Amino acid sequence: MRLSDAAEGVFARHETFHPRYGWFRKAYEAAVDGSSAFTRKDATVELGVGKNMVKSIRFWGSAAKLIQDDPDSAGSRAPGVVPTEFGRRLFDPQSGWDRFMEEPGTLWLLHWQLLAPRCRLPVWWVAFHEFHAVEFDVAELEAACSDGIDSAAEWSRPHPSSIRKDVTALLRTYAPPDRSARTSIDDLLDCPLRELGLIAKSAATGRYRFSIGAKPSLPPAVVAHAALDFAARADPASKTALLSRLASEPGSPGRAFKLTEDDLADALRPAAAESQGKLALASPAGAAQLAWRGDPNKLGLELLDNHYHELDSHAHAPPLSSSGVGPRVLAGTGSA
Repeated sequence: MRLSDAAEGVFARHETFHPRYGWFRKAYEAAVDGSSAFTRKDATVELGVGKNMVKSIRFWGSAAKLIQDDPDSAGSRAPGVVPTEFGRRLFDPQSGWDRFMEEPGTLWLLHWQLLAPRCRLPVWWVAFHEFHAVEFDVAELEAACSDGIDSAAEWSRPHPSSIRKDVTALLRTYAPPDRSARTSIDDLLDCPLRELGLIAKSAATGRYRFSIGAKPSLPPAVVAHAALDFAARADPASKTALLSRLASEPGSPGRAFKLTEDDLADALRPAAAESQGKLALASPAGAAQLAWRGDPNKLGLELLDNHYHELDSHAHAPPLSSSGVGPRVLAGTGSA
């Protein structure tokens, strides 16, 4: 997938703020309250943040595809926003998958949404999908992203400072913070996507590195959803996708989640086992591939529905007794 097909040519729209705890949900809730939520004079009071943070929350909500521009206000000086279908599926107060962002898999899902087309973070897309260095520093990542942006001939070249701001936001979002005398507790604790552990620092050199390998907190259903989402975009008519492509092609879940082909297969097997035959791993002629029945987009959403429903069922399960077998029902009384 080419950068210009995957992303929009926009840069540094986040007002130099990386996404903070609560901002994704706050962006959705603001859009539900009204399309003018981010443009009202009292937006800073309603959202409880400064003016630039209001703009940043709107950007991150849009970048994660939780909200979108209101088509009814297109062309106006102050366009409004409305929730997306994905935003409703995730945060709806009655039926949302994870209304309070309590599940680790939700962070992985939001990470995928930030990179998925149409991506509003082209620098991030290049960093995750086209940058191959084992270890790197800020200057090397900036240079690679600048070269990658140059490949999109259709775009106007951004100012180097804009690329630098996007690289800085990426590292603040995913990498361990620099602990110094000037580092505030907010800077250390305020970004949820750091929990994914996608970027680490070398103990020997102090340089950054992407963490390649299995991710214990990454749910199989999220991996399968991402694989089907990618496959549907890459080849809408196909019913199969090579695992090598899902692991290594730009735009793929393997690149986004930093999984090897073996890691990807290990993550997809449980999802296939729980799909009631709609998803399968096979190796015809020795080439491992993922196969599916029906619409891949609908199947991906169905897998997420089942995943979150199962989590919700476990959350509301009766507590175990001291014997480890759950509450005992007394015969003839119907009480526990």
